[in-house]
Amino acid sequence: MVDRHPPSSPHLPLWFTTAPGQTDVLLVVMGVFLVLFIFTLGVLFLRLHHLPDHIAGKSQKVQHEIVAVLVLLAMLTHVNAFWIIALLLALIDLPDFGGPLNRIAHALERFVWKKPREQKPGTSSENPPHNVRG
Repeated sequence: MVDRHPPSSPHLPLWFTTAPGQTDVLLVVMGVFLVLFIFTLGVLFLRLHHLPDHIAGKSQKVQHEIVAVLVLLAMLTHVNAFWIIALLLALIDLPDFGGPLNRIAHALERFVWKKPREQKPGTSSENPPHNVRG
């Protein structure tokens, strides 16, 4: 049986105290636990911090790049308002104004660059060309 050190409490279990010159198993276990706990906490913090970026990326939002920049600003400056704004932007669907305007622009380009139809000889056009007022 291992003799206890005189100032140690008799109520402590034997595995809690270490004999002189031996490895303190409890210290090693708690050190490994602390490193794993801090690593896990850091990963959870980063996952939570990039939550708006993941939300906006999954749903293919128009404002995805703005959300990503706001999340990075919030992480680097520790201003929580940026993170809240990024989360709100990731959850809100902004209307897509660019899509219809792009379709109109492409239709006008096709209309302008379209070659006129060739008429068959001997036929006259019954509809005169429209006058463009400018």
